[in-house]
Amino acid sequence: MKNLGIGIGWRPEIADAVEGLPGIDWVEAVAENLCPGHLPDSLVRLRERDVTVVPHGVSLGLGGADRPDAGRLADLAARVEALGAPLVTEHIAFVRAGGPLTASPRLEAGHLLPVPRTRDALRILCENVRIAQDALPVPLALENIAALINWPDEELTEGQFLAELVERTGVRLLIDVANLHTNRVNRGEDPAKALGELPLEAIAYVHVAGGVERDGVWHDTHAHPVPGVVLDILADLVSRVSPPGVLLERDDAFPPAAELAGELGAIRATLGAAKFPTPPLPAAWGALPPDPRSSSAGGAGFGRPEPEGAQTEGARTRLALSQAALLSSLTAGTPVPAGFDGRRVRVQARMLAGKRADVVAKVAPELPRILGGGYREAFLAYAKSRPMHGGYRQDALDFARFLLDAGRIEDADAGRRLGRWWKERAGARPPGRAARLLRTLVRAA
Repeated sequence: MKNLGIGIGWRPEIADAVEGLPGIDWVEAVAENLCPGHLPDSLVRLRERDVTVVPHGVSLGLGGADRPDAGRLADLAARVEALGAPLVTEHIAFVRAGGPLTASPRLEAGHLLPVPRTRDALRILCENVRIAQDALPVPLALENIAALINWPDEELTEGQFLAELVERTGVRLLIDVANLHTNRVNRGEDPAKALGELPLEAIAYVHVAGGVERDGVWHDTHAHPVPGVVLDILADLVSRVSPPGVLLERDDAFPPAAELAGELGAIRATLGAAKFPTPPLPAAWGALPPDPRSSSAGGAGFGRPEPEGAQTEGARTRLALSQAALLSSLTAGTPVPAGFDGRRVRVQARMLAGKRADVVAKVAPELPRILGGGYREAFLAYAKSRPMHGGYRQDALDFARFLLDAGRIEDADAGRRLGRWWKERAGARPPGRAARLLRTLVRAA
């Protein structure tokens, strides 16, 4: 397979613009937003033009204490097959906690949260990655994430953690240079040092995105133009190695197509100005490093996976307890776990609640219409001590039920409309044809 080239994140809001942009070699689509049997027409047209489509997962939670869910892996594999994708990508993150390992309710973050860079966490991540690799029909690449919170007592740097992950699993890397900048501002980490420690030959492709700094915190928004400092990190990376692909991400506040084209032009100029000291990477995705699971890989220590047993199970329990304590603090207002920066945890908690409010408004747009200008304030009050236990659609239902049960809606008409909305969606089954007709007649009357 040829190298990917220059790409852009495909989103429904900019589908037409993406189809019309010149020089787009490939696109990346959020896997969970795709239905294998009913691909968006825009993606079908792009594939007919031989534009590669790579599915990008956000919900596996490979950095969590639990083993990957078989159903989620099967769904991701189905999307790979439907798109004819040459590889699939996910994140080095945890997205949920609690459950059987902690004998506590399951909590959903609705966000990518950092994994502690410890040997316990690395051992679990490696096993989870191997499980995912065995279930997926194409190579897997994992992305470094942006983070605000530092875990206490970390044993490895970002670069060391990723290098040992690659050595032990043969997984590819998706390096997000915007996330390296985010971690420089928020965690004091040097992007050049991280790049120097990475196994650059394992890079599958690169993400480039924008953000904004507020009150000393860099927010990786994917809703702002790519700043020069991020392009500088890209330039540093491509001065070391020629990545097979580079992709522009944009998830919100979508600009006109001309602005997207301008950002892509800046990326092309950065790549064009680079002088590669090393040969380009092999074009074939199959040219992976030796799989450390095989007996021929040899080596000792981190070069070989530990056998499954009590040591790994103990590590899973320890990680499960620590991740559940952190996520409970972030989403339910419980005390900040020992060793964490309380101010940073509170900032992250506000960010998570704000993201929940924004996403719920998208998946259930009737709620902000019913509640008007009071929607966001009401949702943040709800989210302060009520974690998300399911997906965002369930969160919308839980929020509406919370308002109805608490009698917090002063406007009687808004209360009636919210009650009808909740009943229509929370019933055991959708209303039948007769019920829908009756409701239409009642409203008309």
